[in-house]
Amino acid sequence: MRSTYLKWPTREHIAVRQDVPVIEPPDAQPDEPRRSEPLLEAIAEVERHLAQGGWDQPTRLYALVHTADLIASEPALAQTLGLPATPAADALTPVEQDSMPTGTPLDEWLAEIGWPSEVAGCALSQEVLTLPPSVEADLPSGADAVAWAVSHPLRREVRMVVGVLRDGSRTATLRVRGIADQSDDVVSGADLVPLLTDALAATLVD
Repeated sequence: MRSTYLKWPTREHIAVRQDVPVIEPPDAQPDEPRRSEPLLEAIAEVERHLAQGGWDQPTRLYALVHTADLIASEPALAQTLGLPATPAADALTPVEQDSMPTGTPLDEWLAEIGWPSEVAGCALSQEVLTLPPSVEADLPSGADAVAWAVSHPLRREVRMVVGVLRDGSRTATLRVRGIADQSDDVVSGADLVPLLTDALAATLVD
């Protein structure tokens, strides 16, 4: 049975590495799923907050709630968060949830999650390792994919922040960790990580 819960923000930062090898996403297609401005702004807020905490952070899950509803139901919290007294009607606020249980696969964890009706959407952040598609065939038979990716010279660290709404809007931001003195690269798109986005969207299905 899926659990339904809504919790208010926590500020703990636990340095847990999420070393999951994935392949770099393809370029976004012209016929992308629609992205709403409130969703883009909420995901940008999450990404900025995570960037301030640096790398090697745990997977994080957020409820996306209408800011006006949050102010009406939790005025003290809204004041603590510095929310405007009269937000835009469609503005969203990300609310961090409990951490993913240690040792639980992400897909199994998401399959157990459901949301109350007041939640307009949700977002998830996860740090992974990526490899160019050209080296995928080089994985030795029987080798541990994670260990192989960690030691590969072409590996790149990526933080994915994915967001979806009940109306079907979706977006993702990928921050690629810079090498040596290089700055991080950041790219956004509606369909950069479709499998993860679909899994997150499934948590909103009643």
